[in-house]
Amino acid sequence: MRALIWAQNLLGTGHAVRAGAIAQALSRTGAEVTLVTGSPLPASMRTEHIDIVTLPAARAADTSFSAILDERGERVDEAWWARRRDILLQAARQAKPDILLTEAFPLARRAFSAELLPLIAACRELCDRCFIAASIRDILVRKPAAKEAAMADLALAHYDAILVHADPALVRLEASFGAAERLAPLIHYTGYIANGASAKAEPGLGENEVIVSAGGGAVGRKILAAALQARAFSGEAGKLTWRILAGANLPQSDFARLAEAAPAGIIVERARPDFPELLNRARLSVSQAGYNTVVDILAAGVPAVVVPFAEGSETEQTQRAALLTDKGLAVALTEAELSPSRLARAVDAAMALTPETASIRLGGAQETARLLVQAAGGRP
Repeated sequence: MRALIWAQNLLGTGHAVRAGAIAQALSRTGAEVTLVTGSPLPASMRTEHIDIVTLPAARAADTSFSAILDERGERVDEAWWARRRDILLQAARQAKPDILLTEAFPLARRAFSAELLPLIAACRELCDRCFIAASIRDILVRKPAAKEAAMADLALAHYDAILVHADPALVRLEASFGAAERLAPLIHYTGYIANGASAKAEPGLGENEVIVSAGGGAVGRKILAAALQARAFSGEAGKLTWRILAGANLPQSDFARLAEAAPAGIIVERARPDFPELLNRARLSVSQAGYNTVVDILAAGVPAVVVPFAEGSETEQTQRAALLTDKGLAVALTEAELSPSRLARAVDAAMALTPETASIRLGGAQETARLLVQAAGGRP
């Protein structure tokens, strides 16, 4: 069994992290897996037993995703698309996949149709039994109805399945995608993808700490800066050690300023591969409300304060934060409300929470691998 996975981050690291977890789960079934990406992969991401194919790099011009920039920071052109398309099609010819999985597309990342529609056609040609599926997170950024309809049209025309990495008892696709009903025959819920730690933490490290994080670090520095001062305003949590973890995408100059300004009782470090294990030992988490961090919080069963990223037209994290607060799993602050004193009050309120997360489905990577291998092997 051979699988080809396409993933492209434009701002954070979440898409690649989910794709990597699925790739590892597929590999454990005995499948030969190729992961194709134009994003730098997080240092903590496990890549053993996976063939990595690197495309010309892409990133968002800004938080509103107004344009796609290349590795030089310039707007992409037709020559750039042609280079990516050639590498992608060569990877498909080499892999001859039984399974093609695209992260987010076609319910997001429509700008990449220029390379993905030719890839889909090539995979169908190389293997008429190729099972083509989309990998979708729990909550999508809301789009105008016409755009959602066009996305649904693409899915119905080209895809065999839409794999939603969520627990339908917690949230369903129709909560953030208006055309979900049209896709009902394709939709399968896998449960959330919990990655687990890629490295073991030292004994006792993180025990009873407040862990402050901001994903990959491209956005969220305001949370880290507010946390530096919030400990002094906090009641019970002010007696605890606060560990601030800055993602790899936070510029070194910003990281250095944070580290130099840290008072006693606060540790400032770069993001760690043992982050999920630290959360398991922590007293509280402070973070944004991105998919991967929230899943780590759910897996750890730790009380949380979430400050959802909401710049531009982003709605996903705000909706996820509301879901957590409605279930009594977290206290939420908006970015506009964020200040050291308000963060301290939110932390003190979250200390009283007793999250019940045991019933939430978290085996999404394994279930995705099972569904894909079963479907590809059982195609008529």
